[in-house]
Amino acid sequence: MSIQELTPKLNRLRPAEKAEVVRNLLKDITNTWPGIEKTPGVVGGDACIVRTRIPVWALDNYRRLGMSEAQILSNYPSLRAADLVNAWAYAEAHKKEIDKAIAENEGA
Repeated sequence: MSIQELTPKLNRLRPAEKAEVVRNLLKDITNTWPGIEKTPGVVGGDACIVRTRIPVWALDNYRRLGMSEAQILSNYPSLRAADLVNAWAYAEAHKKEIDKAIAENEGA
């Protein structure tokens, strides 16, 4: 498909859908995740929310346990709603990694 064919289709997307397309393109181009970082020696090198030591697996586990986004944000006042959007996108794309981290940390 050419850019000329793709442009009208992209223009018809809702803003949230456009943001998802941009996020996916950025991931594909840079192989990085906006708002997520892995630092050796910090939380075992697990994927964390930038500027924090809060691992994505912990946030995803809270969500799996039924906590709402509002409850998670209340428990982590330094987090923003955008941080959760980034965490959910990362967790969805790295399901095996997140499942493994949750399993390892449940036994700890």
